Amino acid sequence: RYYPSIRLEASCVCHHRSHHHRVTSVNLRSTMTSPTDKTKGRVLLPSTILPSRYDVKISPDLEAFTFEGECKIELTTTADVDTKEIIMHAKELCFISASFTFEDATNEAEEIRVNMKSKTVTFCFAKNVPANATFSLTIVYTGFLNNQMAGFYRSSYTNIKGETKIMASTQFEALDARRAFPCWDEPARKAVFGVTLVVPSHLDCFSNMPELSCKSVSGTTKKEITFMDSPKMSTYLLAFCVGEFDYVQAQTEHGVLIKVYTPPGKSETGQFALDCAVRSLDAYNDFFGISYPLPKLDMVAIPEFAAGAMENWGLVTYREVDLLIDPTKASSNQKQRVCTVVTHELAHQWFGNLVTMEWWDDLWLNEGFASWAENWAANVIYPEYSMWDQFTTGHLAAALKLDALKSSHPIQVPIHHAEEVEEVFDAISYCKGGSVVRMIKAVLGMESFQTGLGNYMKKYAYGNTETFDLWKCWEESSGMPVQEMMASWTEQMGFPLVKVTKETWEDDKVTLELEQTWFLSDGSELSTEEAEKKWTIPIMTCTEEGTQADTVVMREKTATMTIPIGKDGWVKLNAGQEVPMRVQSTPTMLERLAKGITSKTLPPCDRAGLLSDAYALVKAGAMKPEDLIKLVANYKTEESYIVWQGLADVLTGLDTVMSDDEQMSANLEKFARSSVLHLVETVGWEPSDKDEHLTTLLRGIMIGLLSRYCYDDPAVAKEAKDRFHAFQQDANDVQSLPSDMRTPVFKIYLKNGGEQEYNDVKSYYETATDNAERKHVLLSLGSTLDPNLKKATLEWTTSGAIKLQDFFYAMGSVGRSSKQGRDISWEFFQTNFEKIKAMIGKGSPSLMDACVVSCAGSFCSGEKADEIEAFFQEHPLPQSARKIAQTIENMRANGKFLETLQSSELVHDAFWEAL
Repeated sequence: RYYPSIRLEASCVCHHRSHHHRVTSVNLRSTMTSPTDKTKGRVLLPSTILPSRYDVKISPDLEAFTFEGECKIELTTTADVDTKEIIMHAKELCFISASFTFEDATNEAEEIRVNMKSKTVTFCFAKNVPANATFSLTIVYTGFLNNQMAGFYRSSYTNIKGETKIMASTQFEALDARRAFPCWDEPARKAVFGVTLVVPSHLDCFSNMPELSCKSVSGTTKKEITFMDSPKMSTYLLAFCVGEFDYVQAQTEHGVLIKVYTPPGKSETGQFALDCAVRSLDAYNDFFGISYPLPKLDMVAIPEFAAGAMENWGLVTYREVDLLIDPTKASSNQKQRVCTVVTHELAHQWFGNLVTMEWWDDLWLNEGFASWAENWAANVIYPEYSMWDQFTTGHLAAALKLDALKSSHPIQVPIHHAEEVEEVFDAISYCKGGSVVRMIKAVLGMESFQTGLGNYMKKYAYGNTETFDLWKCWEESSGMPVQEMMASWTEQMGFPLVKVTKETWEDDKVTLELEQTWFLSDGSELSTEEAEKKWTIPIMTCTEEGTQADTVVMREKTATMTIPIGKDGWVKLNAGQEVPMRVQSTPTMLERLAKGITSKTLPPCDRAGLLSDAYALVKAGAMKPEDLIKLVANYKTEESYIVWQGLADVLTGLDTVMSDDEQMSANLEKFARSSVLHLVETVGWEPSDKDEHLTTLLRGIMIGLLSRYCYDDPAVAKEAKDRFHAFQQDANDVQSLPSDMRTPVFKIYLKNGGEQEYNDVKSYYETATDNAERKHVLLSLGSTLDPNLKKATLEWTTSGAIKLQDFFYAMGSVGRSSKQGRDISWEFFQTNFEKIKAMIGKGSPSLMDACVVSCAGSFCSGEKADEIEAFFQEHPLPQSARKIAQTIENMRANGKFLETLQSSELVHDAFWEAL
């Protein structure tokens, strides 16, 4: 759930050439918080009674949507325990009895108290719980198979005969194991799990471990399946599924049997994910130097699933679109998505499952590392995907966008109540976490990085850790002061802007004076204290000769560095975009860099990084808007998918902000049209067997931009219409309309039509054979220009016709479609707020976050921000509070950005004509 010696300033900790490191200052004061400070204020169960083993027996009723449970727990007490009560986590469970057995005597609970606020149950006994002893506790209870995609829950699906069927599966992370059985639902309370399921004989069922035994239950049509004991693990990683499945299977080189379970009749759709899993599990085995510790690995497609996937040990569960690939129809985009979701979840089998964070404030240890590893493994399996270049326009861009807000949070965020963790399953824990891991790898070099990780895994296997445990392992493997370097990146919010304050150009070198400050999205003034914030920053550089071998590590507010260059050469800071920061180059540097852009000697990720930095700097008021547009004009002949991702982000961002100013918006549209139509000449509409993966993705971006800026161009409109009509005749015609092009072609068709075209697109939702295809409809339908049809789309989202896991996609298709669309979607959200809230119920808060962003996230004015803030003050959503604050802050920054643009040359037609 990534040259010759430089004069070293006092600001430099170390200096490395290739992979040999020399630490120039090791007497560094650590800023790490001590472990004792971190635990203050945490709400935990008493540590005097601890579980070592659970035997959980569950009998689900897929017709009544309930289950019966019996849980037997082996407990150990400390010498100082003095109580008649045992407190555990429990939620939405009904208790029948509880008793503990010690020295052959059984003690029944006299009272069972459920605390709905703290999500706990207290069993009260007549006798004291034995001190310094081991004994067993048995609890009999019942629960509900809810429809909220959390705990032990139900999903509905249509089988090959067209019948509606029910299956049951689990989603326990972060705090929902307690919905299936009473437990110590904290990551550090690891135990061994024995699972038994009693299910109808015709159904399949599985858990984390292979089956140990299966027997018929006499007098019934049920069977009882007991699974082998699990390794010692956290409660949130336990899982089980009950339903009808087909599967494909294969064995890894290391001898692990992997199965991909699919809906009946669709086993071929599991083959692509199976191949990814086999290859990545072997790659991780070799990388960590520790064998995957379980005898099997199952991956299951769940019809209703709130997240993308969940790394349960040995039984990974997925949203269908993130696991199943239709061999004929699937898009390149979807294949890449499935590959990276699989590699992300399998990285967790080591990082997260074998070694787990002590508490939720170190969630980033799980998710940040897996976000790095998903790209590493995908790059091993499919190097043609260029995942590390894509990282810069994906993970890194998302991290920098969110972390430039004052409503962001540090990577290591204090969590007192476990419920708060739901708010940090976000781009900071995942994307900034992954970016910081990628930066460490760049500084340490792969050998020390990998050795440190292997040692960390061996040292803490089956245990729990905190961030500084990982730092120590890397310090030992590299001899570098990792703890001191990394504290500024994980313990404080935000990231630096490195500004070139002075430059001295000579024939064979350039000397740059640098200054670092905290970068904020809206460029708001920093207080004296805020202005003192600083980071330990590795400064890597590249020139036309390539990436320089030497790295300066900037520790103080300023630094000076000298870089060798050729005559009239260029230099770029943050080579390879390895560090999560912004760089403000001088006008002269940008002028010289234009050569690197047009000649393409500057690598794709750096060309994209320049654009991303420039856009952020203009938004923050640190660079002139005119200079950004002139920079973009240098990319006229650009053909790289990676760079076009960056260009598309800039053009889309400007378009959204300028939509409140008709004249400026019209000029931008004209400018964007000419860039995109030039790309059409190069890439074309027609796919070819010879197209590389990134070419196919580039064509998808191109048609997406056509749908935004050129939908009314007669040639574009005709091309889209012809391709749509061919698709109408045969939805499997992937030559006329490949899946990578479907969403944008649907949009162009909708924008050039009315009710008939709207119904043509919408009808595909009913006839499409899988969720990936249905998603094309959800993502495009709101693009219709008819306001009544936009409203109809929104009404459809809450009608029950769309699964809860997907309904926000169609909201976003309206909210992001136009100025008119965002007004209509915000109005709809306010009117239907209670209905939306009731639909999501007690499900994942991420669903409500998605609705808020889809319906209210595209406004660009302070007034609208005030209105939206007032609405949520009147209708509070505590679990979405952070997401709402971030959305509102971004809106205000965009409002300020519009004012900056309106006081620039961009308001004059003459500026655009001169381009």
